[in-house]
Amino acid sequence: MSKLTHLDSQGHAHMVDVGTKDDTQRQATAEAYISMTPETLELITSGGHKKGDVFAVARIAGIQAAKQCSNLIPLCHPLMLTSVKVELTAEPENNRVRIESTCKLRGQTGVEMEALTAASVAALTIYDMCKAVDKGMVIEQTRLLEKQGGKSGHWTAES
Repeated sequence: MSKLTHLDSQGHAHMVDVGTKDDTQRQATAEAYISMTPETLELITSGGHKKGDVFAVARIAGIQAAKQCSNLIPLCHPLMLTSVKVELTAEPENNRVRIESTCKLRGQTGVEMEALTAASVAALTIYDMCKAVDKGMVIEQTRLLEKQGGKSGHWTAES
């Protein structure tokens, strides 16, 4: 039997019924990186970008994306998130920006997809805002870092 929960008894994709699961505190943290030229990173961190504060716009985009995850990812449950945090950190030594997103709720299903979506969309927003000066930016290493709560308990990614 498949461990994939989005398949019904006939092997067809479906939205999992979480109606009988207990509400528990749940949290997930994800990260993504976007690499760029040193000049692009300097433009972002110096505040000299003509489009405004790149980090502020990316942060809001990530939060909005987490809230809209069920509209973006098929079979993803619509959730009432209680908290979404998106942190952006310039890493000049690596010519990149690290994005970390954390989503929380009290509910019947986890928030891993919301955290991953927030980090991904924040990275895409940086790309969109800076593509005129650096089309070679690379979004990479998007992954789940940690998940807490629910039936499967606590999980942490290996370093």
